Amino acid sequence: MLTRLTAPAHPLIPQLGDLKPSRTAPRHAFACLLLIIATALPLAGCDQNRDGLNEVREQQRQILAKLNELEQKLDRASTRQPAAARPSGPDPARAYNLPVGNSPSKGPAEAPITIVEFSDYQCPFCARSEPLIGQALAAYPTQARFVYKHFPLVSIHPQAMPAALAAVAAGRQGKFWEMHEMLFANQRALAPEQIKEYARKLGLDLPKFEADLASDEVKAAVQEDMALAQRAGVRGTPTIFVNGRLLQARSLEGFKEIIEPILKTPSPAGRTPRGDG
Repeated sequence: MLTRLTAPAHPLIPQLGDLKPSRTAPRHAFACLLLIIATALPLAGCDQNRDGLNEVREQQRQILAKLNELEQKLDRASTRQPAAARPSGPDPARAYNLPVGNSPSKGPAEAPITIVEFSDYQCPFCARSEPLIGQALAAYPTQARFVYKHFPLVSIHPQAMPAALAAVAAGRQGKFWEMHEMLFANQRALAPEQIKEYARKLGLDLPKFEADLASDEVKAAVQEDMALAQRAGVRGTPTIFVNGRLLQARSLEGFKEIIEPILKTPSPAGRTPRGDG
C-alpha cells in the first residue's frame, strides 16, 4: 500500500496517500494517473527555487519507486490462483447412491422410501434425532424403512468409534437395536468397561462380544460406512438422506416435503433410491 509522503501539498495535486486502486477501476488507469502526477510535480509551482526543485524531483523519484512496487504487487495478485473452497456438505440438489448393504434397518425392505442416517453415538444431536426418525416411520409405517450408518467423528468424540464397534458386535448376536438404544441412552458413559456392562445387561455372549469387538470384520463394517459418508460429502452428524437426497429441514414436515412428492410419482423409477454415487 502506498503511504502518504511528507512533502508540502500542492493545491492542484492530490496527495499520493489519498489514492487507492479501486476494485472496479482498471489497474493501468490507476498507474497512468500516478505517472501523470509524478511527471507534473516539477511544473506544479512556477516560483520554486533550486532547493524546492530538488525536493520535488526527490518526491518524483519516490513516487515512481512506489508505482513500480505497486505494479509488481498487482501482477502477483492477478496471477495468484484462488484457494479452492472447502466442501460444506452434501449437495441438496443431488441424489446420492447409498447402498443399504449389511447395515441394520427398520421397516419393509421393499418400501419405496429409504431413510439413511449417518450418525455418531457420542453426538448429542444424533440422540435428539432418534424421536424424529420414530415419527417419520410412524407416519409411513409401510412406505418407509430406516437404515443406520456409522460416522463416528473421532477427532472430537473419542468414544464414538468404540461405541460404533460395540453396536456392530452386538448386531452379530441379533441385538443391534438394543445396543443402539443403550448407547444413546448413556452417551456420557461409553468407556470400555461400561460398554461391556451394557453387553452383559443385554444378555450377550461376552467372550464372543469381546472377540467380535476386536475383529477386523467389525472394524471393516464401520469403516465401510465412513467411506460411503465421505463419498456423499458428509461432514457432520446427524446427516440424513431420503431416497438419496439430503434432508435439509430436520423435522417431520421436512420429511414430508421430500416423501410426499415421491409417493405421488407414478413412475417406479421415481420411487426408488437412486443416485449418481
